[in-house]
Amino acid sequence: MRASNPTPATVSWIGSRHTPGPLRSRLICLPHAGGGAGTFRSWQPHLPDGVELAPVELPGRGSRIDEPLPQSFDTLVDALFDGLRGEFTVPYALFGHSFGALLGYELTRRIEREIERGADLRPPSVLLVSGSRAPHVPLDREPVADGDEARLVAWLRSSGGLPDELLDFPDFLRDLLRAVRSDMAFAEGYRIPRPAAVGCPLVAFAGAEDAVSPVAHVAPWNLYTTAEHRMHVLPGGHHFPQSHAQATVTAVAEELAASSAR
Repeated sequence: MRASNPTPATVSWIGSRHTPGPLRSRLICLPHAGGGAGTFRSWQPHLPDGVELAPVELPGRGSRIDEPLPQSFDTLVDALFDGLRGEFTVPYALFGHSFGALLGYELTRRIEREIERGADLRPPSVLLVSGSRAPHVPLDREPVADGDEARLVAWLRSSGGLPDELLDFPDFLRDLLRAVRSDMAFAEGYRIPRPAAVGCPLVAFAGAEDAVSPVAHVAPWNLYTTAEHRMHVLPGGHHFPQSHAQATVTAVAEELAASSAR
């Protein structure tokens, strides 16, 4: 952990925005474990006109590397809600991949609770969860977040989450693994006893060759909404949103168009 000061109120939770054409809707993107806002840079060329890409930069990585890592998953969700509240002024969707899917789900629940309490907030038009087991599905492997560095690195490389060239930059790797370990500890420890549905439409995305979050573990997200649900199975492994960026953005854009037509 790099610092002990809390996140300043002026810190932006959104990295580099990208909007092709006049803003019609906002796509708020939450990254995988250890990922930053730059994770979604490859999506920019494939965005439809009017959709603003708003990638989230979490504390302790990227441009926020000197901020402390969150102490708990609930603390992170609370901070995320406070930090993004001003983004909920135009029609928007939440997209989260892997660990980010769990964040997106809990953030949606938080937004809906605040609306029920009378908050003047716009709910997401659709929640898009990607490459993540449904929250009630048990982890089907041994946790890696509490293992030694060699084991964590080996697991990341085997799942496609750590390019070999990064091994030549030990300082960068050290910071990356710190964020990865923190996020994965939250993700591996997160499980709820039974599905708790959100009120907005929910669309799940899975990689056909994903061994980390196989299709069968992603499919039960259909139990997590009282509204419409669909599922897309896309080519690629666990990091298909980057390895198959165009196919992923095309599927996401279809769902954004469907949500705006409701």
